[in-house]
Amino acid sequence: MKSSVKLISSDLDGTLIGDPDLVGVFSEPWDRLPEKPLLCYNTGRLLEDTLNVIDQIGLPVPDFIISGIGTNIYDASEKRVIKEFSQILEEGWNRESVERIVSEINHGLIRQPDHFQNPYKSSWYLDEADPGMLKEIKRKLEAGGVLANIVYSSAHYLDILPLYANKGNALRWLVKKIKIRQNQCLVAGDSGNDLAMFSLEGVRGIVVGNAQMELFQATKQLPHYHSEREFAAGVAEGLAHYGIFSSEDIRPIESPKKSGAKIAPVVSLEGPTVLTEEQLAFIKTGYQKAIEAVKKNITPSGFSACSLADNETHGTDANYRSVWARDGSIAIIGTLPLIQDADVKTCQKKTFDTLLSHMTPSGQIPTNVGIDHARPDYSGVGGITSIDSMLWVVIAFYQYVAATKDIEFLRKHIDALQKAVTWLSAHDGNNDALLEIPEAGDWTDLFGRSYNVLYDEVLWFRANNCFGRLLELLGDDQRAGDYLRWAHVIKREIVNTFWPSTKGNAEDRFDFADQQFSLGDTRYLLAQITPFDFSWRCDVYANILAFLFDVIDTDKATQAFRFMWGSGINEPFPVANLYPVVSEGDKDWRRYYTVNLLNLPNHYHNGGIWPFIGAMWVRFLHKLGLTDLALQELYRVARLNHQGISGEWEFTEWAHGRTGRPMGKSYQAWSASEFILTCHTLKLDSVTKG
Repeated sequence: MKSSVKLISSDLDGTLIGDPDLVGVFSEPWDRLPEKPLLCYNTGRLLEDTLNVIDQIGLPVPDFIISGIGTNIYDASEKRVIKEFSQILEEGWNRESVERIVSEINHGLIRQPDHFQNPYKSSWYLDEADPGMLKEIKRKLEAGGVLANIVYSSAHYLDILPLYANKGNALRWLVKKIKIRQNQCLVAGDSGNDLAMFSLEGVRGIVVGNAQMELFQATKQLPHYHSEREFAAGVAEGLAHYGIFSSEDIRPIESPKKSGAKIAPVVSLEGPTVLTEEQLAFIKTGYQKAIEAVKKNITPSGFSACSLADNETHGTDANYRSVWARDGSIAIIGTLPLIQDADVKTCQKKTFDTLLSHMTPSGQIPTNVGIDHARPDYSGVGGITSIDSMLWVVIAFYQYVAATKDIEFLRKHIDALQKAVTWLSAHDGNNDALLEIPEAGDWTDLFGRSYNVLYDEVLWFRANNCFGRLLELLGDDQRAGDYLRWAHVIKREIVNTFWPSTKGNAEDRFDFADQQFSLGDTRYLLAQITPFDFSWRCDVYANILAFLFDVIDTDKATQAFRFMWGSGINEPFPVANLYPVVSEGDKDWRRYYTVNLLNLPNHYHNGGIWPFIGAMWVRFLHKLGLTDLALQELYRVARLNHQGISGEWEFTEWAHGRTGRPMGKSYQAWSASEFILTCHTLKLDSVTKG
């Protein structure tokens, strides 16, 4: 495929431009290519502006520039505008008439400044235009004798161009001029004004991970690559997919989003802004103790949830002597940095083998499999199913294969994973892209939430994305595209449904719209939505995962951070899983919360402090760019793990939400494994290599 690509045509803003930290992820491997395809920047910017931004940002010098949304083609080698193309745009075009007709339309149209205009482009601002409004504008132009092409993008920008002017027609003309075929052309973009490129017959495309929904929706049934990463990194990922770049040639994204300056004023911390040597040594000890704790959970059947030798079990606690799908999967992800340890790697594979070998004919993976008797259990406490267990298995399997490149292991289990994803898909009973979860049907044992539960929907997005990536690794690009595109739909539905706004949205569900308006603008994703009600509480765990899994962007994650930080969810230790707690008398209270005294206020899933979520909180802060704060919070998570019921460094299951004292089982696998992963994520080399 690499040899057949002769021309790459990429948009700039929102595609190669958007995050300055990511430009090098594209430009560095491009500069190293021994033989390069022709490179064309196809942008809405005007030519002079485009030349300036190429120089300022350090983008590779292109061979051609298509500027002004397809109204101008520039030959960079000859440093001249190709006038033959401009001549064909004049048929039926009269810019003065366009300006007069549009200015008379009373739909909130605002003319963009002169530096956005050119003789073949009339540009306007127009917010949230519906298709009927755009048809009316086109109809009035035609009545005035103007043959025009209307391009509307990002629900804000309206460009009126000559009939034959758009990014696709300009690219088609250029392809003919340089005497190549359209199927030798590769395009990349992020918004509606890029669609004309993707619609050219035979071209292959890269839709970046931050693409506007208008482009995603229009391309979801077309055979283009939908990147997981954003901006220039998404283009680089796509070029690796098509064989232009090698996967080894693309450096990982090391720099977090530079949002720290926006957040810093609300952060007030006592003590130094970096770790002291004493604190670093404490974390180093914790890292080594975490490895010891994880290895206490290695069994012939896979990872146990907690150390079998260090915990007494009685009553319902007997199910701790099991390989749990959820706990085991999170333990696998957390121990991937230890993949060179043969015992750890063997246990990771055995965990998958144990769980997938007990799958039902319909595709259900057991919630847990007993270590002593190898009997599968398809429910949890109270006989209630556990939907998220299966979601975690799919996610962990992808991350394991991506880390180990063990394609044979993938081939061994791909049919079982397909059955599992199909079983999960059946829980979207109304085909709205979101799963319907039974009450208490996920990790929050005997905690009453149901229907569309944020935590489960975030995992559902990630599981579809991961399964699509697994299919890609097997070369099944067509089916992979189906799952990756569906993941984008799920992501859109999560944000539209769980992030209420008074702005309203034509795609929002009517039955929840009134509740959204009554709630107003929130600052985090809501915990639960049903057709009849919603829970306004902040599911801390789910909001953290939503950012780590790229469901929400940096701006929304910043808002969520401000709320959670201000609410003190990290006190006395990072972090409580829910804010605020549910108390007796609240409409969300259930009488069964007193069973086993688990979900009393500040207990267990009702606002308890979980060390493994605390470790994820640290990665959440790190991804936001709050490096100093992340380091200090990692030290506090280490202090939490240091506590024990009968000794030190017990990595207990959870702690009381008010007192911070340890509760639950000792040497919990996910408490230790998430601490290990977080130390590696923050690149504490003196810790992880000590």
